[in-house]
Amino acid sequence: MLAKKLVTAQNRGENRALCLGLGMVACSLVMYFFIGITIVPLYNSSVWTKETKCQVVKANIKDEVHCSFIEGANDENIFHYPCLEVWVNLNFSGQEVMLYLTEETLEINPKCSYIPKRLENTKEVKKSVQTIAENFRKYQIETFPCYCDPKGKATSVILIRPYQRKDIFFAFLWPSLMLIGGILIVVMVKISQYMSVLAAWQYKTNI
Repeated sequence: MLAKKLVTAQNRGENRALCLGLGMVACSLVMYFFIGITIVPLYNSSVWTKETKCQVVKANIKDEVHCSFIEGANDENIFHYPCLEVWVNLNFSGQEVMLYLTEETLEINPKCSYIPKRLENTKEVKKSVQTIAENFRKYQIETFPCYCDPKGKATSVILIRPYQRKDIFFAFLWPSLMLIGGILIVVMVKISQYMSVLAAWQYKTNI
């Protein structure tokens, strides 16, 4: 009687472990799919892939511009902020191009190099833009890394590339570890079941 209870408990434990392993495998595949349709296309579609050196030529704050993040938005959804233009010398070539903070900055407003994150408070927005402009002006003598289009199709450069190879690596790291862990659990359960069957068969043979 006790032996049957032990066998039943062992079977339940193996079934739970098997479900855990299969669940981890399924979750990792879902994560692979999610990364494949979100981060990977953004990485592949980026043309600013070559890291180079930039030197600030001028950083000017122009008149205020308005920006609406919603089509057909009313006045409450239209924000005004100082427009910062940063022009840089690309790789000491004498070629002056406009610098944008990220690719998203260029897509939202190609007239400005920097768009403040919070646009509700006018004083904070002006202070933020002034601070960024002063930081860029410090690099009129020194150089800093930036990203350009190696094919030369894009006539601008960006300061921060949101998705790089290391980001893709870390994005795939956790689902890969989960997949390996799930497979190991399933393999260990199957090995345990095989050993149990083998032991039972040997026991019957000896009898």
